Amino acid sequence: MSLDRLNPADLSPPTGFSHAVVATGGRLVFLAGQTALDAEGKVTGSTLPEQFEKALGNLLAALRAAGGAPADLARVTVYATDVADYRAHAAELGRVWKRLAGRDYPAMAVIGAVRLWDEECLVELDGVAVLP
Repeated sequence: MSLDRLNPADLSPPTGFSHAVVATGGRLVFLAGQTALDAEGKVTGSTLPEQFEKALGNLLAALRAAGGAPADLARVTVYATDVADYRAHAAELGRVWKRLAGRDYPAMAVIGAVRLWDEECLVELDGVAVLP
């Protein structure tokens, strides 16, 4: 199994994502949307960076349960209730990503959402991984 991350020179330079990820061989794992819920179903963190860290940690926990690792992520979608706030914290969120998931960036998108399932949640992440 391999994931080839492609970033064509004629596209804007990517920061914290890859423009394309080509997966060959392996099994697909679809990861449900994860928010800042703890094991008891309570929302943790009141700021976007705090909630992003918990949501990413939850996404990676689901991935580990499937036998995967952060480098196996091919696609992640981020749903944010305030895209301007997300952009304002982009550097800090990037540091959280690097600490938890490393530098093998999947194809990504950030989508503005009016609200998420749990009204207190500011961010949700879902993803697709390819495992050997």
